[in-house]
Amino acid sequence: MKQRRSPLICLAASGGGHVRQILDLEPLWSKNRYFFVTEDTALGKYISARHDTTFLPHFALGQARQGKLAGMATTALKSFFRCARILLHRRPDVVLTTGAGAMFFIAVWGRLLGAKIILIDSFARFDKPSTFARITGLLAHVRITQSAKSGALWPGAHVFDPFKCIDTPRPAKEQLVFATVGATLPFKRMVKLVADAKADGLIPEHLVVQAGKNASESHAMLAGLPDTETTETLPFEEVTDLLKRADIVICHGGTGSIITALREGCRIITVPRQFELGEHYDEHQSEITTAFAERGLLLKADTPEEFAMALKTVRERQPISATTDPAEMIAFLQDYLDKNFQ
Repeated sequence: MKQRRSPLICLAASGGGHVRQILDLEPLWSKNRYFFVTEDTALGKYISARHDTTFLPHFALGQARQGKLAGMATTALKSFFRCARILLHRRPDVVLTTGAGAMFFIAVWGRLLGAKIILIDSFARFDKPSTFARITGLLAHVRITQSAKSGALWPGAHVFDPFKCIDTPRPAKEQLVFATVGATLPFKRMVKLVADAKADGLIPEHLVVQAGKNASESHAMLAGLPDTETTETLPFEEVTDLLKRADIVICHGGTGSIITALREGCRIITVPRQFELGEHYDEHQSEITTAFAERGLLLKADTPEEFAMALKTVRERQPISATTDPAEMIAFLQDYLDKNFQ
């Protein structure tokens, strides 16, 4: 029998939840030759210590909506040529990307160089395909969405919903609250909600806050609070350890933070970033948190009053553990690779 040729796969994803979804597909890519292209975040550093990895600067179309058009254009130009150098040197057979930002250029150069393009739209996109998916999908040989509702609006896409609840008991928890703003942007409004609640005695537990880089105002709010630890960033291993131990997690509305906390059975309060306040590039975090809240998996808060009520309510609720199980998607993609690389 003729032996299957192992393709070289470029695993391309921006920081946070995008690249975390690539990690969930390890049973697929670990059987082949591969390399990562991602961003220099805590999770990116974790990946680079274990796998062949190249970093790209952070770039997003939404930066233009925040009045940062010149900076966005400069970064985009640098990313375009850097992506060219990476792919001209590595010559992958397959580009597998979950988005977003500069990963568009990876898809462009991959297609020009004859690679098969597999595009998996973010788990965060429940209602409709992302802008990245709609644009990059024009280049893709395979398009995958993780929501039936989104799939109905994205012709030709294959639908795989990986969400699963976990019935096993959650790990033993400490009297610990972990608040995290995520890997990419500061989030002063969320930190203020947490700091004020701690000062008012609404968080009697030990509090650990990851407040982000270049966030001096956020760090100043937390200074002097009792039983509180603050840090700019944390290695991925330390974040994982805190999630295993924390009873309550307070986070922004990114799927990476939410899913990881759900896997560890944490009680979750989310404060979604808002576009109109200049906290993110669009309103997708509100979409994410609303969808998870409707499933009873977390509480959402935007104001001090809502946050105080969420702290009270979350302690009274039975915590739910959940995860994403991409086994069906992996089987589909394995079959695609087997057929194309005999």
